[in-house]
Amino acid sequence: MTPPPHENRRRLYIILAGLAAVAVVLAAWAILHKPAEKKPAPHAIPVSAVKAVAEDFQLDVTAIGAAQAWTSDMILAQVSGKLIRVDFTEGSQVRAGQVLAEVDPRPYAAALLQAQGTLKRDQANLAGAQRDLVRYQHLQGEGGVSRQQLEDQLATVGEDEGTVEIDKGAVDAAKLNLEFCRIVSPISGRAGVRLVDPGNLVSASGSVSSVASTSSATSAASPASSTSGSSASASAGPTSNSGSSSGTGIVVINQIQPIAVTFTVPQGEFQHLLEVSGGFSRPLRVEALSQETGAVIASGELRIADNRVDQNTGTVELKARFSNADKRLWPGQFVNVRLGVETLSHATVIPLAAINRGPKGQYVFVVGPDHKVSMQSVSLVTTQGQVAVIKSGVKVGDVVVTDGQMILTKGSLVRVAHLQPIGSSAP
Repeated sequence: MTPPPHENRRRLYIILAGLAAVAVVLAAWAILHKPAEKKPAPHAIPVSAVKAVAEDFQLDVTAIGAAQAWTSDMILAQVSGKLIRVDFTEGSQVRAGQVLAEVDPRPYAAALLQAQGTLKRDQANLAGAQRDLVRYQHLQGEGGVSRQQLEDQLATVGEDEGTVEIDKGAVDAAKLNLEFCRIVSPISGRAGVRLVDPGNLVSASGSVSSVASTSSATSAASPASSTSGSSASASAGPTSNSGSSSGTGIVVINQIQPIAVTFTVPQGEFQHLLEVSGGFSRPLRVEALSQETGAVIASGELRIADNRVDQNTGTVELKARFSNADKRLWPGQFVNVRLGVETLSHATVIPLAAINRGPKGQYVFVVGPDHKVSMQSVSLVTTQGQVAVIKSGVKVGDVVVTDGQMILTKGSLVRVAHLQPIGSSAP
């Protein structure tokens, strides 16, 4: 007999419930027995590094210097008068004793002739007074003249002798003034731009005038004529390359072979220089470098140290001498100066880029054999250019990170993408 409909539905519910239970059990089993996921391998951080090396390291002092003439002379007229000729070419090389210009000598030649005439006249007067003295002395012995007359004649002879000496001095002064009409170079060097043209009136005081007021020379007997102005000759100072004068000169002569470069160093470095040079008894090597390209222009020696410390800046001025055979240095030119102080033998050096600074001081990231980095505190001897000299903390052969360390921490895994040579970081 056919079961009732509600019985069929009951059986269907039981079957569906069983199937659901089986599904739940299978799902639970699948969840509980799911295999564990594998952790990804740690990511290696790409970095650039360099291996610390030992080398003889040249310790230098760097500064900004200015080239200047070793000697710089402003050529002035030593007598007043009309400049009749200029005998040098602007920018040419002149030698010591070469005639550069000439002042009209005629007034001074006339003054010399006048002084010589006066000397001859007074010499004749002296000779006459001396003859009279001889006669007076002879007559005085015979009672022909009084003692007073003899003494007066002795005084006359002495006065005439003094006059003759004054005349001789006047003649010498006149000769000197006539010689000063020829203006010569006191040194060998390079002539600059001409500062005065022929036809102008020049003065021993250095003034120049184009309006002729007088052409007469000062009397040769005048003390002023024998001590008139002189050619200014002074070594160039640190801030001047054209000598010094209160007036206008004729030309500036600069000695550029050799040439000087002046620069300053802090007083702390100056003390070190004193020690390594034996109080500057031994010359130190100096190089002048181009400010544009950094190339070495010339090499020389440190010769002069100033005798004081500038209290305003705390620096000492130094002066180096360069032979300047190829004339690559020029007065007024600014250069970078590299002064060799001493050589550190077998110094441990690394690029300055490897040095990091933290709350506890300076440190580097050292790459270990397992390609993991450690943070190593370091102490420096000095830094120069892009190189650091290590005192402690890094050994020769250690590989230190130079680029990429911003994202590193202690124990970071790294991959050295570029192991650069130490020379690529050297100055």
